[in-house]
Amino acid sequence: MRILIRSIWLVALALITMSKAEKNVEALRSVVEGANQFSSSFFQTVVQDNPGNLITSPLSAGIVLAMAAYGARGNTEAQFRNVLHLPTSQSLATSGYQSLIDNLNNVKDNKLAVANKAFLAATLNLKPSYKDLTEVYFRSASQLVNFAQNKEAANIINSWVEQNTNNLIKELISADMLNDLTKLVLVNAVYFKGQWKDKFDPKLTSDMAFHTSKVEVKNVPTMYRKGNYRYGVLPDLDAKFVVIPYKGDELSMIIILPNEIDGLSDVEKKLQNTSLTNILSQGYEQEIELWLPKFKVESKLQLNDVLKKMGLTDAFTARANFSGIADETLYVSDVIQKAYIEVNEEGSEAAAATGLLIMKKMARNIREFKINQPFFYYIIKTMNDEKENDINLPLFCGSVNEPEI
Repeated sequence: MRILIRSIWLVALALITMSKAEKNVEALRSVVEGANQFSSSFFQTVVQDNPGNLITSPLSAGIVLAMAAYGARGNTEAQFRNVLHLPTSQSLATSGYQSLIDNLNNVKDNKLAVANKAFLAATLNLKPSYKDLTEVYFRSASQLVNFAQNKEAANIINSWVEQNTNNLIKELISADMLNDLTKLVLVNAVYFKGQWKDKFDPKLTSDMAFHTSKVEVKNVPTMYRKGNYRYGVLPDLDAKFVVIPYKGDELSMIIILPNEIDGLSDVEKKLQNTSLTNILSQGYEQEIELWLPKFKVESKLQLNDVLKKMGLTDAFTARANFSGIADETLYVSDVIQKAYIEVNEEGSEAAAATGLLIMKKMARNIREFKINQPFFYYIIKTMNDEKENDINLPLFCGSVNEPEI
């Protein structure tokens, strides 16, 4: 009889565990689907005011905004939910972010690190429920800072960002952005250093013509490799793409190359209505002769106007409602992001940090793929759910109009 009871208990436990695992996958998928929608509209809005070479991390911006969203109430919360495409269930969303951050920090063959931190004034009476939410679900530590000592406060925040981006992102916050009215600074940092699954031989790198426009050509150091890559044609975008995997196959770079030299802006606009899954489904592995220019891009973005254009308006005004954070009248004063990427024969190194400041009111044929004109790129993380369906998430994205190293 004892054995029978034990068997029933084990079966029940297995069912509960399975149900929890399925719920975790559902939560992760719902957050990633929302993040993908945010990513598309975010990049489309950013690129309107930032022509030329660009690197952004929709992931970094989305996480720090989500941290603020769960302290918002009323119409402010509704705007956050709409812009970020957050799941309607808060428990599903918060556990989804927890799963996402843990998943990203568990990459095996490359270096990928996602970190969050809340810097708060001692005078802010932070609600315990909000502190618990950020610490548990966003893995965010908190630290008291005297913002009235603005230079020292900026140094504390910037030092943390440098440490979490391998010194690639410096001076995210300037001292003049902080004062005794600053109550809370939420910061996210993402760092990635990946080796190509199949490295490029530096001996085969040579200068090659790159068409920066229909009338201008520049010689740039261009890498070469022949091998098997996923390649596809995208007739809806009037473009083609190639997927270059990093070691371990969990991460990859997708290059989307317009068919026309001046076709990048059209591709970027159409990408807003095209999912990553749809793009990847249109390719298959084949032997490719690949030419990829070496490049390095660094961007600093002031995101207030971008987010207002996307519909997040109340958070920056006297109408802001952050009563889930504290019982003070708070508003967002600044959202900034700095990002960096370098691509070479070994692989890629990329980093981004986003800060949100809250103030008190006051076939076997070898195909050629020459990346010799302006192009769009993603660095994505691919996750598998229990049903073997891929969940693809963009960590970084941007465009290169003129490669620089």
